[in-house]
Amino acid sequence: MPGRFPRWTAVFAAACALTTAFAAPAAAAGVADHPVPTTGCGRPAGFPAGVTTTRHVTSGGLDREYTVHLPAHYRPWRPYPLVLSFHGHKRTSQYQEELSGFSALDAIAVYPQGLIGTDGESAWTGAPYSAAADDVRFTGDLLNQLQRTLCVDPGRIFAAGKSNGGGFVGVLACRLASRIAAFAPVSGAFYPQGGACHPSRPAPILDFHGTADTTIPYTGNPAKGLPAIPDWLAAWSTRDGCRPGPVSWSPVEGVVAQKWRGCALEHYRVEGAGHVWPSTRPNNDSATPTVIDATPVIWRFFRAHPLR
Repeated sequence: MPGRFPRWTAVFAAACALTTAFAAPAAAAGVADHPVPTTGCGRPAGFPAGVTTTRHVTSGGLDREYTVHLPAHYRPWRPYPLVLSFHGHKRTSQYQEELSGFSALDAIAVYPQGLIGTDGESAWTGAPYSAAADDVRFTGDLLNQLQRTLCVDPGRIFAAGKSNGGGFVGVLACRLASRIAAFAPVSGAFYPQGGACHPSRPAPILDFHGTADTTIPYTGNPAKGLPAIPDWLAAWSTRDGCRPGPVSWSPVEGVVAQKWRGCALEHYRVEGAGHVWPSTRPNNDSATPTVIDATPVIWRFFRAHPLR
């Protein structure tokens, strides 16, 4: 068809210009905490779109596994947002895909697999039972591989996670705030083993937690070093330079939402909810639905907070 290929060329050129605009010098050592240019635009993905595929990457001398789902109509010249979704303690990438449902989005959905920790179960860095491997480095290496092979928008890389995976998302907010655009922990386990937190920029964070969570109590667990969720949020409001005191509202009955002014920090307190990924339908976490769906709220938050 006349004019077809010139139009595609223009689109691809725009995509390349976008990814190049985010280029930054490579760090001399450690994990890159800055936008990294994508070089995978215009290349075939090497695996089918519309289905979930298991892939591998080498990180820290270890073979690491993850699953990835491309949109059914994936086009290799169009830069896509990428969502990392981290499973909880004892869980798998497949479980997290079913739980979070990010594969239904017009985005590249990636579900990393945690290593077996000291208790014989899968886990992520930041928990007292995690393996000795550096999962922050794994995340950086994984993003590097994805950006070499897929058309990833480097300004729209996001991270969400449940429980120990949510706690690890908190670690990533502390360590990779200038590479990952926004973060969404759900029922997050914010253990002190996550280490000191000095983000390189104010990190957009959306947090979900149920008040009846007995695994990671909303009021904290001093014996395990787990903070009360309001205290964890207060610490982030200080790091992000928010104005004192959040504005509260109720999007639906049974949920109290909070938003801090002057920053991008939000919290959804789900009254009576347990250790779950909130959903108005039964899911892998619970046969009892909640009054709100976390995933679409998270996706709206992510779309509103690209790297700038």
